[in-house]
Amino acid sequence: MASSSFPVGERSQAQAKVVLIPGLAPLNVDIPVGVRVPEYLIAPNIVPGYPGVQVLDRGVRPGTAAPIVANATIHGVHGRTAMAIVTDQGIAATPNAYEARPALSTIKLLLVDYALHRGDGSAADRVLAERAIRASDDAAASALFRKYPQSIDEVARAHGMTATRSNGYWGNATTSAADLARYLNTIKREDPGSIVLQWMREAYPVAADGTVQNWGTHTLPRIQGTKWGWSDMGAHSVASASFADNYTAVALTWGGPKEQNADVPVAIGYVG
Repeated sequence: MASSSFPVGERSQAQAKVVLIPGLAPLNVDIPVGVRVPEYLIAPNIVPGYPGVQVLDRGVRPGTAAPIVANATIHGVHGRTAMAIVTDQGIAATPNAYEARPALSTIKLLLVDYALHRGDGSAADRVLAERAIRASDDAAASALFRKYPQSIDEVARAHGMTATRSNGYWGNATTSAADLARYLNTIKREDPGSIVLQWMREAYPVAADGTVQNWGTHTLPRIQGTKWGWSDMGAHSVASASFADNYTAVALTWGGPKEQNADVPVAIGYVG
């Protein structure tokens, strides 16, 4: 999910809300004036089944690794969806995979990356980071971004993500399907034991705001973990970013899960 931004000059006028997150003292979260406040930011922010449900690893069975079509253009995908498939051999992408679009909650991958590897190492950061990934918790992301406002832009620069920037607030962030798929492939290759990848494997079936997390690249073959994103204001859009045994996949769609689910299956021809 992506929250609305803090309008320039209005941060001091924001509404103060108290959010309860398991394992932490109550958090004070600022909500911009005039923005609809989701119920989960007011009520205790607890995902059903916390501290989590086990998700079976849907990894590839020995001997079944599939061939990859790399450095190719993915044809036949509706223009509302930008999609990229990345492996160590290259990228297969739709023609619009390099355009900047709302990153939504997939940008929490970069935010959490910074907090865990360049932050102060606090236990609170780790709790917030887990919530931001597994529950797609906006309050947790806002707390981390308030502490590390440079996080997204610094990680994006470090990874050469030219279409990715925070635009002043994590909920305003933009990225491209190609940027995000390449970033995720780098993490998978260089840090296969990453706790962020593990949290993506163990994402909650229901996010902090009640959204079911089950669409998009999550439906591709041999997917092991996914981070989803969706808009709560403005133009309706969704995102999904997944990794499998030998590829990563990202889809950014103007529309909802239904539209993305209709477009993503074309990618099966590029992942085997």
